Amino acid sequence: MKKSLILLSGILLLSVFTSCGVSNKTVKRYQKLEEGVSNPTSIEELKDAIEKYQERVVDIQLANQQIGIWYKMLGSRYIDNGMYGEALKCYQQALQFYPNNQNLYYWVGVCAGYMSHAALDFGGTGSNEIRYNYLKTAEEAYLRAIEIEPRYVRALYGVSIIYSFELGEHEKAIPHLEKLLTIDTKNVDAMMVLARCYYGTADFDSAVKMYDKVLATTKSAEVKSIAESFKQTALNAAY
Repeated sequence: MKKSLILLSGILLLSVFTSCGVSNKTVKRYQKLEEGVSNPTSIEELKDAIEKYQERVVDIQLANQQIGIWYKMLGSRYIDNGMYGEALKCYQQALQFYPNNQNLYYWVGVCAGYMSHAALDFGGTGSNEIRYNYLKTAEEAYLRAIEIEPRYVRALYGVSIIYSFELGEHEKAIPHLEKLLTIDTKNVDAMMVLARCYYGTADFDSAVKMYDKVLATTKSAEVKSIAESFKQTALNAAY
């Protein structure tokens, strides 16, 4: 009998999420049946009812925690398959359960950034509103991640990419990249982006110095060649 009531309660709770036709009174009625609590009046009955429903609260909390974890895992699986739109939805759902998790905000930023590239003007309206909205979502997500964890290198780099390459706001990227390089001092990718940002704000001397730093740090012949070329461009612009 107990198993039947548990099964019935589970089915009913599922229907709450899929239908608007189930009332709160109905849910409460089946909860009372499952827990064996009806209308407690005595001290002992009230204590018993409180204890039973406290256990139910713990069950719900644990279930919510697990749902949030599963949404995060599902998002990761979607990313593995290049399905950034579906992954974005999963991370947004996971944030409903873990609103202070910097990693979730970081992945929202990553997915929104990718989706901005897929936001084509299919209707031929001449508007880039959808793309811009994705980029602003990415920006806000990265900034929220940094707010939670100020030394979050990946988020600092991510928001800098949005500013420099997507929005053309080099001046906004510079402080984030400078901070990143105080944390990860040999991050060549960040150095290259920072040099680009210096160049984009007409600070050619700083750009040259940063390219020199790249040349002194990297062991990649390809990166050295690119840095040399960009350094020469910055020198030509300066003089």
